[in-house]
Amino acid sequence: MINLGKRFRNVWLKRTIKHCLLILGICCLCSLLIVVTSGNNHAVSAQSIDPLKLHVLNRLSFGPRPGDIEHIQNIGIDAYIQEQLSPQSIKQSSELQQKLDRIPTFNLSAVQMLRTHLPKPKEGKKLSLRERRQFRRRSRNIKVAAIKARLLQATESPKQLEEVMVDFWFNHFNVYANKRLNNLLIGSYDDRALRPYALGNFRDLLFAAAKHPAMLSYLDNISNQAPHPRHPKWGINENYARELLELHTLGVEGGYTQADVIALAKILTGWQRMPSKQLETADLNDNGFYFNPKTHDFSDKIFLNQKIMGSGEAEGDYVLELLARHPATARHISYKLAQYFVSDNPPETLVKQLSQVFLASNGNIKTVLETLFHSQEFRDPRYFHQKFKTPYQFVISAIRAANLSISHTSRLNGILEQMSMEIYGCLSPNGYPNTASFWLNPDALLRRLDFSQIMARKNIPFLTANSSDTLPLRKQDLYKTLGHAFSDNTHNVITDSPTSKQAMLIFGSPEFMYR
Repeated sequence: MINLGKRFRNVWLKRTIKHCLLILGICCLCSLLIVVTSGNNHAVSAQSIDPLKLHVLNRLSFGPRPGDIEHIQNIGIDAYIQEQLSPQSIKQSSELQQKLDRIPTFNLSAVQMLRTHLPKPKEGKKLSLRERRQFRRRSRNIKVAAIKARLLQATESPKQLEEVMVDFWFNHFNVYANKRLNNLLIGSYDDRALRPYALGNFRDLLFAAAKHPAMLSYLDNISNQAPHPRHPKWGINENYARELLELHTLGVEGGYTQADVIALAKILTGWQRMPSKQLETADLNDNGFYFNPKTHDFSDKIFLNQKIMGSGEAEGDYVLELLARHPATARHISYKLAQYFVSDNPPETLVKQLSQVFLASNGNIKTVLETLFHSQEFRDPRYFHQKFKTPYQFVISAIRAANLSISHTSRLNGILEQMSMEIYGCLSPNGYPNTASFWLNPDALLRRLDFSQIMARKNIPFLTANSSDTLPLRKQDLYKTLGHAFSDNTHNVITDSPTSKQAMLIFGSPEFMYR
């Protein structure tokens, strides 16, 4: 089931065995790692469910919670896929909704956030040092609240495919929270710009991301202004235009030129964040976008061999429409979806099929995913359990399997930061990778083993057990939830280990690190 390379096996064995001896003092973990990584016998226990059903659960969700396996067995694979593709048909957990409702800033628009939390200095005066410090502290707390909402939904929402796609699209349209006012705006960007369109139309998703002030701030388009003789600091800033082409739409091999980047930057001049004066009278549901004609380049441009007449905001709208339906965009998005859901090196036949569906459906994400999930490639057993989990996927899947609730957001996000995947903390515009070549290394595995050890404690400092559950976690409960998808060798080592170590061995096993 898992084929670790010889070079990696040797490094992993040496460093992991040394680490485990130091922190656990048990020889059984060493035996587990030696046997699992060197053995080729991955026979699945007879207690395991249909491998395809487990494959669907692991790819369309962040991993099963108690009851998920029974659910897919009762309704079948195709019905489960259709259910997840239609999140509006799934009833939200009342307990989760209550937790989200207790977050004061949950699901507020950008205008609401800016109007309420931007400091208002007295006329003619600047903010004092104390006021600036208070604002920074308040901004950090608002970001923590947004992280809490994201984590709660990822771990507890039954609308798992929606959560998976929110994670996918956030990495695709990545925004770094700790820049300018984005600590205030990151929650509205996640909830208002990405989540509503995660399974909708790519055109709508592209527009929502492009016109959100978090994106315009992060990639410096608020500084993208037509040169003006009276304003020597004004000038063209190409940052957002370049990433819009390279990352968000056409892809690096999309056929555009540097001249196209410059033309697009000129087209997007004047796309800014709403200024304070407009905030006071703006609709509370407004996304905070503002087009400033005074800083726009109204000249005619040539973009992708098309003449774009200088007409203001409409130029950018036209170009976004053009990019959303471009064949290169269809291929770029299809490749990334196939890579996320099937293989780090997705089959070309699947990418081509998805590209055709993307174009034929005018970028309907739900239709493209439906094609992907029913494809021969997605259901090919050679791709089962071959995607190495990112740190985010690993941590969320462990919490879900244990049926625990998050009680301390900052501590959990701190663990993700130690694993190099802090939520909203990716500085690079290309987002966090989802391939094994980036995440599979000895240091990262040691951190996962540390987390696995924490999950085996009687009291976990940032998680709480639900009323029907007990800590520490029991092997039989985790087996039932996970479908006992372990090799015979792994199962034997876990079973022969002390009860207090079994949960740690399950979460720290190579099998659990893949999906």
